[in-house]
Amino acid sequence: MHCRRICGLVLLLLGLSGRALGAERATLADAAEQRDKARVRTLLETGVDVNAPQIDGSTALHWAAYHDDAETAALLVRAGANVNAVNRYGVPPLSLACSNGSGGVVKLLLAAGADANATMKGGETVLMMAARSGNLDAVNALLARGARHDARERRGQTALMWAAAEGHAGVVRALIGAGADVNATLDSGFTPFFFAVREGHIDVARAFLEAGVDVNATLQRRESRPGSPAPYKPVGKGTSPLLLAVQNGHFELAIVLVDAGADPNDRRSGFTPLHTLTWVRKPDSSDVSEPPPIGSGRITSLQFVREIVKRGANVNLRLDKGTPKVPNTSSRIGTEGATPFLFAADRSDVPLMRLLLELGADPLLPNFNNTTPLMLAAGLGTTEPLEEAGEEPEALEAVKMLLDLGADVNAVDNNGDTAMHGAAYNNYPLVVKLLADRGADPQIWNQRNKQGVTPLFAAEGHIGRLPRPDPPTIDAVTRLMLAAGLSTGGERPPVVDIYEKPAAPPQKPVKPEKP
Repeated sequence: MHCRRICGLVLLLLGLSGRALGAERATLADAAEQRDKARVRTLLETGVDVNAPQIDGSTALHWAAYHDDAETAALLVRAGANVNAVNRYGVPPLSLACSNGSGGVVKLLLAAGADANATMKGGETVLMMAARSGNLDAVNALLARGARHDARERRGQTALMWAAAEGHAGVVRALIGAGADVNATLDSGFTPFFFAVREGHIDVARAFLEAGVDVNATLQRRESRPGSPAPYKPVGKGTSPLLLAVQNGHFELAIVLVDAGADPNDRRSGFTPLHTLTWVRKPDSSDVSEPPPIGSGRITSLQFVREIVKRGANVNLRLDKGTPKVPNTSSRIGTEGATPFLFAADRSDVPLMRLLLELGADPLLPNFNNTTPLMLAAGLGTTEPLEEAGEEPEALEAVKMLLDLGADVNAVDNNGDTAMHGAAYNNYPLVVKLLADRGADPQIWNQRNKQGVTPLFAAEGHIGRLPRPDPPTIDAVTRLMLAAGLSTGGERPPVVDIYEKPAAPPQKPVKPEKP
């Protein structure tokens, strides 16, 4: 027992002396961390170890690079500092200087023998760090020392992608001039050009256009490599640079792309720029919806409409058969044959509707299901009342405008729906009254659609995931029916979850093998 106590005391004293030695060894690094230049000089004059690390492996030169302190860095290099020392995370001083955009320190370290191709654990090179910071002197110094311009980190990204995403046009041109691949592509389909467009960097986009990138290219997504992370939200198939610019609210850039040859009627994603603009301007209002993009540039979305129509965008273009559902919304509007005006009516976006009318849009043109703009403005296609774009005052204004333009209040689409169905679906009692005042015939609208739903049943909540009766709308529709001598009875349809996947067919039992 006595021996064990003595041994324990010895180990404790050794441990304390080791920590004291470590503290003394890190004194120079501590002084550099605290930016105490006088103390750094004094310590170097006493002959301390210039490469003594702190607990995380950082040396005094790491801190000089971090603080962009070229004077201290030069002093340490002259004293024999190891320019390629790495801390416990594998980071050399050069990486810190590049991250900070410290051109002077980068040049000093390279001249002292720092590795221009130093790579972090995630594959990030010092050139990538410099490209992201945007310091052109640092980038040129690295390229002059043989930095590999097309190296890729673990996600497959290159220095050119990093510079493009950050908007550093000068660095982008330098990397292109050094031979960087402008068409390097990630599994997501993103190229350096797409990064620049997504972020709205006009000068960078012009640099790529000058380098000959295809302004009408589309994202070509590949299967991700095993273990490859997804660094950003996937973008839809067929997305062009023009469509990506519109989706992100970069309207000035979008016009630059059209002037460079982008097709103003491109619908390879399923939707043209004008169609896409409708839900960019007015997204759904649910708690899972994304807000309108912040965007960039000197023109508004409505100015963009004028400019792109001047350049050939067709305000009456009808989408093709097989067009997918509108993204980022719970609306179940039929997209086949839909025009931009029809989409704007679905959003109750009256300013956009008025502008499209001024530019020649047909306000009566239905989709291929014969669903009219009036039906959509009234609320047809709604699956989640109170969560989709537009509110009842906006819908009232849109419906009034369309009725004044001659829209047929008693039109019936191929599903058996009317404008009155739409008002009931969206819980709009004031729109119900307006339609009735403008001639909606109860003998026409009080019919079951193909799902067995009448306007009254819709108001009672016999749609969507859960019954959501709306008393004001029920009252408005009931009053109209009673005034017309119609019964409010009848068997209600079952509640259908439109999002529920159909059950798999039962499998036949497997017969046991004969022995």
